[in-house]
Amino acid sequence: MHAEKPSLPPAQNLTPPGTHGIAPRDLALLLGINLIWGVNLVVSKVGLAQIPSILFTLLRFLILAVVLVPWLRVQRGQMSALVVAAVFTGALQFALYFWGLGISTNVAAVAIASQLSVPFATLLSVALLGEVVHWRRWSGIGLSFAGVLVMGFDPSVASQWQSLSLVIGGAFVGCVGLIGIKKLHGFQPLELQAWIAWLSLPVLLVLSLEFERPDVSALAHVSIGAWAALAFTALAASLVAHTGYFYLVQRYPVTSVAPITTLSPVFSVLLSVILLGEVLSKRLVFGGVITLAGVVIITLRERRIVDTGS
Repeated sequence: MHAEKPSLPPAQNLTPPGTHGIAPRDLALLLGINLIWGVNLVVSKVGLAQIPSILFTLLRFLILAVVLVPWLRVQRGQMSALVVAAVFTGALQFALYFWGLGISTNVAAVAIASQLSVPFATLLSVALLGEVVHWRRWSGIGLSFAGVLVMGFDPSVASQWQSLSLVIGGAFVGCVGLIGIKKLHGFQPLELQAWIAWLSLPVLLVLSLEFERPDVSALAHVSIGAWAALAFTALAASLVAHTGYFYLVQRYPVTSVAPITTLSPVFSVLLSVILLGEVLSKRLVFGGVITLAGVVIITLRERRIVDTGS
């Protein structure tokens, strides 16, 4: 997954067969969602420069938790499973992701590496859910990892192995939680977001106190720009963009919607060059193209299976 975008849609497609064209207004919404996710990576870097990464993650979920209180609903018989899934896909995934992003000096590589959530989700579906994967998706999985390997031979990326390891680890952990979420039923998207936020708070508090020992008084000196970055990642990237994405996958076949989400890392890469002055090497670009091609192959095939039920 991009650390923000879901790897798999949480809702069933409600659009009748044969209506795969996306209306111009909804296409504009989808492009806007991808732009928000793309901007979020660069904006978060601003906040992480002044706020410790796990504390940043904690504050992010605190904002979401407060806003989403009205959507908290207890689903009997599922809460224990929800706790485990939420901790993995919420607290642990985002703590690792923001930690990796915070220490990285190559946002473009982070944007591309985070896309490994897609092949991870497929591999875990095979291992834990018994899903059968045929050659097309295997080829996509191979391309995804090959692209990241190609990027790894670039000196500017190789020097960032710690940050990329954290980001890739976050992608994997998030997919473990996603498998748990796929086994739940009856939750609306905003309900899931509300529970993930609330259940992540105590875990993130413990992690921040243990590993960062943050000086809370230092928050008084955080700039308005960093607070704005925190608000953006909580409200725009998560609440607005996720809700808009869920709305679209309920209206259209996921084969029409999901592949376009690969634009979000493209936006992140372009913005990292424009706003952060990053320089893209040929090897990084080549590896990124290979990785995203693999992600598109997996996504198209996976969504076709969802749409047709075969």
